[in-house]
Amino acid sequence: MPHDDAQIRIDGRTLTCADIVGVARHGAPVRLDAAARRRAEAAWELVESLPATRQVYGRTTGVGANRKEEVGGDAALGHGLRLLRSHAGGVGQLLPADHVRATLVVRLNQLAAGGSGVHPRVLDALEQAICGGAVPLVHRLGAIGTGDVSALAEIGLTLAGERPCGTGEVSPVPLGTGDALAFMSSNAATLGESVLACAELQLLLRASHAVTALSFTALGGSPEAFASAVHEARPHPGQAHCAMELRRLLGLDEAPLSGRRLQDPYGLRTFPQVQGPALDSVDQLERILAIEVNGRSENPLVAVEAGDVFHHGNFHTAYVAGALDRARAAVHQAAELSAARLSDLVEPTMTGLPPFLASGPAGSSGVMILEYVAHDALAQLRHAALPVTQGTTIVSRGLEDHASFSTQAARQAPAGAEALRYVLACELVAAVRALRMQAPQLADVPARAALERAASELDPALEDRSLSDDVARAADVLPQMADL
Repeated sequence: MPHDDAQIRIDGRTLTCADIVGVARHGAPVRLDAAARRRAEAAWELVESLPATRQVYGRTTGVGANRKEEVGGDAALGHGLRLLRSHAGGVGQLLPADHVRATLVVRLNQLAAGGSGVHPRVLDALEQAICGGAVPLVHRLGAIGTGDVSALAEIGLTLAGERPCGTGEVSPVPLGTGDALAFMSSNAATLGESVLACAELQLLLRASHAVTALSFTALGGSPEAFASAVHEARPHPGQAHCAMELRRLLGLDEAPLSGRRLQDPYGLRTFPQVQGPALDSVDQLERILAIEVNGRSENPLVAVEAGDVFHHGNFHTAYVAGALDRARAAVHQAAELSAARLSDLVEPTMTGLPPFLASGPAGSSGVMILEYVAHDALAQLRHAALPVTQGTTIVSRGLEDHASFSTQAARQAPAGAEALRYVLACELVAAVRALRMQAPQLADVPARAALERAASELDPALEDRSLSDDVARAADVLPQMADL
């Protein structure tokens, strides 16, 4: 597995979303901070001493509605493994390898924060698994946003040697009675998927600035819509940043001249106002995720500083669910504008080119099919953007009477990102084709570099033909457009 040489320090406090992506998708190695390991060990020592004086949920009792069932004597033997085995009931497809690796590094970092009370050898085992490229087999279905207990139980049993890895292998580690719930009490799988989706959405939103700049050029848009005075008048951060990016890509002044039309269609004119909320919501999602992956959310919380444990509700992920819902909804609106610009690009009165950017005998279809493809993808994104926070459930004999469904919100985020990628790819194919047909003399600005980069990947042939490969290539080049 290829990786960067720089190790990512796991200290329970400073892990970033970019770090998680580096481990999950690029194989970056991790190093458990020595001070963090000592902190985890102190928590383990404390919680090991407490059952003599008080009950500790999941250690001296059952879990869920079984919280009143005391576990002691012979029943305490094997209690942890019984919990893991009974909760390892996930079903459905297996999680992709990058999702599992993200889960492992998130869980390791949370344990390093020192609130779980697991034995420090569990942290060592996770560190070795990550660095050794081990990928446990983890099923997709089994959580509702109040703890990824089935996924983490499967990982726990893998660390204990009871389940095989899909890739690589781990040296079995003993899991004590108190390790089971402490290890499972986390939303690491949901957070890992959310982090990967957040990074993908951020990349695509950056790329959409360059795609829009090309459509703007092909459509002869009015630069007035991006004037700094406009966005200083209503200074939302994302909106102002978007307008600034368009000015940079197009080489516009702070107060640009008017364009071909007095008023552009919304796809161009309101781009900053619609793109801005998407930028802001995804950035807010990243901030929330950064808190979660460095948080001590285990129930009960082992608080060494207080010399006690606290039973609480930090496992509830309403923050994550709400942020994911808002991000997907805002991104959907931004994708709608991409589809609108695509419609403008096939309209002769907007470009001065033949209908559907066709080149050939009368009735040639050109890029007509792109609108259908884009709107199919947009429909997928619309369904992925439906809020999960409107529903809840009651489980465990009425004790657990609310759920965030952040797991489902996270699950929809990659689907939304994939749909957005294809909507933007369709717009990019049409914009590049229009600019090829117009052959404008572009100044030496970033938009010209974007055109050259995209054009180098797309077939220049203009006759009626399948555009499937063009859309696929455009989708692949979008990451390169993100950093121009």
